[in-house]
Amino acid sequence: MIGNVEKEIISIVADVSETDEGEINLDTNLVQNLGINSIKAIEIVVAIEKKYKISIRDEDVPKIIIVKQIVDLTEELIGKKAVPA
Repeated sequence: MIGNVEKEIISIVADVSETDEGEINLDTNLVQNLGINSIKAIEIVVAIEKKYKISIRDEDVPKIIIVKQIVDLTEELIGKKAVPA
């Protein structure tokens, strides 16, 4: 499942930002390149949380600058979820 996380997150970001997926890569800056504001950032986070059944902390959202950070955080949270507590 983690192999597809990058592609799926790019798809979510593209959908929310109304940008072609081909224009988005791991180094794409959410604000400078895509014009993502705080409301759209929340839309992206909610879509990711629903898709992967994870919870992203509110304080982590403003720290996310590029797409790779979303992918890394999502993969980390998926990994934690998979490990029994």
